[in-house]
Amino acid sequence: MENLRKKYLKKVKRIVVKIGSSSLTSPVGGLDMENLQKFTSEISKIKDNNLEVIIVTSGAIAAGLKYLNINEKPKKYSLLQAIAAVGQHDLMRVYSSFFYKNNKKVGQILVTREDTTKREQYLNIKNTIISLLELDVIPIINENDSVALDEIKFGDNDTLAALIAGLIEADLLIILSDIDGLFDKNPKTDANAKLIPLVYNINEEIEKVAGGIGSSFGSGGMVTKIRSAKICSFSGIPMAIANSREENVIQRILSGEEIGTFFIPEETRRLKSIKRWIAYGMLTKGSIKIDEGAEEAIVNNGKSLLPVGVTEVDGYFIKGDNIVVISADNRIIAKGISNLASDKIKMIQGKHEKEILEEFGPELCCEIIHRDNLVVF
Repeated sequence: MENLRKKYLKKVKRIVVKIGSSSLTSPVGGLDMENLQKFTSEISKIKDNNLEVIIVTSGAIAAGLKYLNINEKPKKYSLLQAIAAVGQHDLMRVYSSFFYKNNKKVGQILVTREDTTKREQYLNIKNTIISLLELDVIPIINENDSVALDEIKFGDNDTLAALIAGLIEADLLIILSDIDGLFDKNPKTDANAKLIPLVYNINEEIEKVAGGIGSSFGSGGMVTKIRSAKICSFSGIPMAIANSREENVIQRILSGEEIGTFFIPEETRRLKSIKRWIAYGMLTKGSIKIDEGAEEAIVNNGKSLLPVGVTEVDGYFIKGDNIVVISADNRIIAKGISNLASDKIKMIQGKHEKEILEEFGPELCCEIIHRDNLVVF
């Protein structure tokens, strides 16, 4: 097993390290200075070995609560955003101070979910990160909690970290948490739970196991980490989950030691950049249901999605929006960019090309989703 890990770690040059709230905060509130110092020291040593490191961090709200002497997390959303604004400043101050002691420079990037939905902004995030790396600066990325609207938030930095890893074509994503890895049962309630050291394929069984394991800190439990592993898998990137409190945890993962859980990526289906963006970057605006013939055509025969295969249209969307494709038995089988608005698709659904031409002319005679803009799961 260790050898298999080493196979995927041989050529690692660029890594993303996601540090969760539970790893950054103290049980009594505020930032855990000892653990933060440990992270910055470890990452500095890794950087000295000519590896590029990008940090995705949580902890802004926890830092803000402590800084403002607020003992209880408020429910009012605008107040939480204000606390995050204060906490983000304090969080970066601590990071900057600790890295400075290790002769390292840092740069801050704050993003919202909306930044990933527009292709130009999505690529601009990539360009900024690459430029920081070229300047020998460690990028520190967090969701911009002070301005992000609740309905379009990432909701957890596990997903953000996986998107960033795919965006910059990282060689490895490491998620540091308050749990040793993925277990076959919940280790917090079952003493017989066993660690799963390697995951070859994220199937229904793995997702079911993850559904019962959550963190009491932050917003990302094991479910979000498995979602991140899925994103990484389709991007051809290995991922590791490990306990942040382990000594030299990052270096031990990089050396191939059997620590935490290691996720083997899909090597045969690595998605291109544009398709990763469609699959995971864009927000979904609606859905269409298709019949079995259309499913066969797009899943097994590599075809575009045609109007004749569409049976139902749900939601309101316009041309260029991202939509989900659902099978006749209600499985999500694909995502793609629609060539037509929802009302236009309703007019031509189930019709053959000849019928559409006769009734509506050539304007509506096109693929619903072209193969180049379609991601099949």
